[in-house]
Amino acid sequence: MDTVKLKIRTITALASLVLAGSALPALAACAGTASSSSSSSSSSGGSLTLSLVAYSTPQAAYEKLIAAFQKTTAGKNVKFTQSYGASGDQSRAVAAGLKADLVAFSLEPDITRLVTAGLVDKGWNGDQYKGMVTDSVAVIGTRKGNPKHLKTWDDLTKPGVQVLTPNPFTSGAARWNILAGYGAKSSKGADPAAGAAYLRSLFDNVPVQDSSGRASLQTFTGGKGDAFISYENEAIFAQQNGQAVDYTVPDQTILIENPIAILENSAHPAEAKAFLDFLHTPDAQKIYADNGYRPVVPGVGGPAFPNPPQLFTITDLGGWSKVNKELFDPSKSVMASIEQNKGISTSPKPK
Repeated sequence: MDTVKLKIRTITALASLVLAGSALPALAACAGTASSSSSSSSSSGGSLTLSLVAYSTPQAAYEKLIAAFQKTTAGKNVKFTQSYGASGDQSRAVAAGLKADLVAFSLEPDITRLVTAGLVDKGWNGDQYKGMVTDSVAVIGTRKGNPKHLKTWDDLTKPGVQVLTPNPFTSGAARWNILAGYGAKSSKGADPAAGAAYLRSLFDNVPVQDSSGRASLQTFTGGKGDAFISYENEAIFAQQNGQAVDYTVPDQTILIENPIAILENSAHPAEAKAFLDFLHTPDAQKIYADNGYRPVVPGVGGPAFPNPPQLFTITDLGGWSKVNKELFDPSKSVMASIEQNKGISTSPKPK
């Protein structure tokens, strides 16, 4: 047993040295289609490991949240492995057999896929938070000072403007981005033809579609594009890490709701539930808020977030079943037609 503990400590130390020696700028350090790490328990008692599989953008937040959880009585003997990537890719990977105790995705359908597969309980969203752990809104990000004065959804379709947004058939962030512009220009879905026409014009100005929201932000901060559509928290993340970006919260935009769930086949369901409960405590929700996410628990403190006067929700657009069929079906939908005309695949495979 001493030999095993020594090996664990040695591996952890080596991993820390490798990370320290290969550190890149903050954006690159948190990026990648998938990454993993482990956090060690400080307790002298026996420990166990939970596997968290999540979408790419909240990696920095979860590293802080895990450290805070491990300081609690419930978390002192709990270690974690962490995997981050595009939400859709992560969901498909878990459905295909990637081990997970908890999954945190960017949108509800990526949880629904696992419910259909029998991996998540049908009542996963029956709590007071409806299964959500954070909120955000879709924003328009620009270069510092906004040199092209890009503030509205119409501005993004002007000639000569390059806009970055990820591939909606891999990225949950991309779907939220698309729904924000679509909802604004279709009067919340009342005029689907107008919304579809807007998306065709928008994607004429999209030169590259990365696999995830974090990768798209990296491409922008690397010098490509005039604007990017993203979560509010991503724009805040970029600013917190010294990137020369500004962002505008449009008057008409969508409320982004981020779900979390425990796997039915979790080897440690009680500990997974303890971590999930911790994430809804005021202390944890403030960590989310400090990382740019809008908390789902009121009154936790942190930064003040603007209130868009014409904020709408996925329910206003008819719900996920409706918008997925009309906008995101990989064979016959508005976005499938747009992507196929550009020669972009609409049927990504799990990694």
